[in-house]
Parts: sequence; C-alpha cells; structure tokens
Amino acid sequence: MLTLQVINENPEHVIERLAVKHFDAREPIMRIVELDKQRRAAQKQRDDNASQLNKMAAQIGALMKQGKRDEAEQAKAAVAQLKATNKEIDDTMTAAASEITELLLSIPNLPCDAVPEGRTAEDNVVEKTGGPEPHLGDDALPHWELAKKYNLIDFDLGVKITGAGFPVYVGKGAKLQRALIQFFLDEAVKAGYVEIEPPLVVNEASGLGTGQLPDKEGQMYHCQVDNFYLIPTAEVPVTNIYRDVIINQEDLPKKNCAYSACFRREAGSYGKDVRGLNRLHQFDKVEIVRIERPEDSYAALEQMKDHVQGLLEKLELPWHILRLCGGDMSFTSAITFDFEVWSAAQKRWLEVSSVSNFETYQANRLKCRYRGDDKKTHLCHTLNGSALALPRIVAALLENNQTPEGIRIPKALQPYTGFDIID
Repeated sequence: MLTLQVINENPEHVIERLAVKHFDAREPIMRIVELDKQRRAAQKQRDDNASQLNKMAAQIGALMKQGKRDEAEQAKAAVAQLKATNKEIDDTMTAAASEITELLLSIPNLPCDAVPEGRTAEDNVVEKTGGPEPHLGDDALPHWELAKKYNLIDFDLGVKITGAGFPVYVGKGAKLQRALIQFFLDEAVKAGYVEIEPPLVVNEASGLGTGQLPDKEGQMYHCQVDNFYLIPTAEVPVTNIYRDVIINQEDLPKKNCAYSACFRREAGSYGKDVRGLNRLHQFDKVEIVRIERPEDSYAALEQMKDHVQGLLEKLELPWHILRLCGGDMSFTSAITFDFEVWSAAQKRWLEVSSVSNFETYQANRLKCRYRGDDKKTHLCHTLNGSALALPRIVAALLENNQTPEGIRIPKALQPYTGFDIID
C-alpha cells in the first residue's frame, strides 16, 4: 500500500498519478490526509499528557512525604481525570489509524512515469517483437483438436472429475508439462534464482501482504473452514517469505524461483477466447521473484524481461512485449510488461507472462525492509514475473509446430521430453 509519507508530501500528485489507472482517488486521499492530521495532533496531546502525568506522579510522592494528604488526593483526582482523557485520545487514535489502514488498502499503487495513458488492452504499447514467423496451411488445427488427435489432453475427463477448466494431461502431454516445468526451473537457477517449493494454500495475512486481498478475493478459491486461500500464483507464498523481515543490505538482491500449480476462479470468463488451454482454473507456472534496493529495482526489471525473452527464443516461439497502459494494469503494480506468443492456428496473441515492479507497494504491506549504510531500515522494492506460465505456451507449441508427420518439439526442450516429435 502507499505510504503516508508519499501521500502527505504531495496528495495532488498522488491523485493525478492514480487517474492514469482511472481511479478517482481524491476523496479517499484527502480523507487520509485529514485523518492523519487528527491522529498526529492526538498523538502530540497524548505525549504532552504523558509528560504531565510523570510530573504529577512525582508531585504526589512529594506531597505524601510532606504529609499533605488533602493536596495529594486532589492531585490523584487530577491524574485520574487525565488518564480518562488519555483513554479518549487513545480511542480517537485507534479509530483514525483503523480508518486510514482501511482506506490505504483500497487504493491502488501509483503507476510510474513510464506507464502510458489508456483504458484497455488496445492502448498497450508494443515494445519489442521477435521470434520465427510460423507458416501454417489453412488446414492448421487449434491446440484443443491437436490435443485430442494425439491424445495429449483430455478436457472432457477433467470436466467429469472436477469441472470445466481443470484438464487432464495424458501420456506425452503429461511429459511435455513436466519437461517445460523442469526446463523453466533449470533456466531460472542458471540465472541465479534459488528454487523454492512453496505451500499451495496461504493464510489471509499472506494474501493481504502481496495485494490479492482485499482486491481479488472473488477470483481466489477460499477454504472457509480454515480461512485459507488456494494460491493464484507462487508470487504470493514466495514474496511472503520476506514478510516482517529486515534484510541486511549486503544480502540483497533476493532472487527466488518456484514451480506451483495455480488456482483462479476466473469468474465471468466465457466465449471462444477461453476454449482449450486459453483460460483455466488450474494451471502450472514457474515464477521468479526479486527483492531489491529501490535504486536497483529497474535494472532488475530489465534483467527479468531479458530472462523471459530468452526462454521464448529458446522455445522458438514468435513473441512480443507489451508495456501496459494505466487502465490495463493490476491494482498493485507500478509498471507491468506482458509477454505474448503468437498462436498460428487461432491467429491471435496469447499472454504467457507478466513481469512487474511493485516498488514499495507490497513491501509496505509486508513490512519487508532492508538495513542500509545509514543503519536505518528502508522499504525494499518487490518484483515478480511468470517464467513461464504453461497453458498458452503449450497451446502455441502444439499449434505452431504441427507438421504432416506430427508435432515438432523445439531443440532446447528435447533433452527434457526424451522425444523430438509427437506422432
């Protein structure tokens, strides 16, 4: 969440930047400014009262020693009244702090200056394009038909066992999944990321820490008896490793990767764009997470983008990078770059990764800090990215590599699959 310092220093700037995300922040921001003034005034009064109470306690002791009991009793009555006043002040401060926190949790992160104006995905900016151009005939099949033809994925069986959006991977389809996961993990480890195997469920504090709560609770599967949430991404448990942690500056950056199943309700998704692997309720993903000093985070962001680009090049997929406009960004992100691959059979771009810098927004929620050269603690910057999400990668691999002999496996992946063609 935003810090009070940022809001108090220039509330109009905060309101102006949040307008880029098409969020009307004037009312909550000005309310926070007013509440914080009230809280600080109450705190000053509380501190003054505490000083006065200390003096009065000393006076009472002196009066008692002098045998001035009546005066001592009068002073005790004044102390009791001052303590009652302090209780009222404490209640005022608690109520103000509670309302401030509630408001802060409802306000998105500020988009950085590099975020373009815009409302929808059509306003995103194409930053870079690369990869081979696939040439398929008019008889090219979409991945859901290829999956059935080669017995790779059984969507109907998934519906029987659970419901739509929970596919069953079969034979070489299952092996392709495992091959991609291991390939992505190996590449991340080569790039200096330490692998984590996290829990697949998290508590409410973890969801709040990374910003899934209270913004996206409707998209998360909730285990109500235990008040746990199935993770929508490994970002949540991995980033929460650093919740309430003070990191020594020399130990930064922290670089972690993790494979996990991901669970998303995807409420309201329907139509042709969700067919097959295009949008699932359960899917596999390898995530990369970084904790950085603020001055290093944007260089780290470029390194993460280069890492994802390298994966797509090794998989021989056509790709482009989008810099998301304000209206298409997430609640918590300061800037996001989406990677999409071209689906030759569907003739559309498929998102396979989002790489984001959250600056101090998550760190402030998490109380994730580092100790600098000045021996003081400072908020870290947090970043994460998909490296990569599997479903649409699989969809593009199947569609773009179909031949009359079968589906060709990219060379970089063949040592992991143990086969070079699906026939």
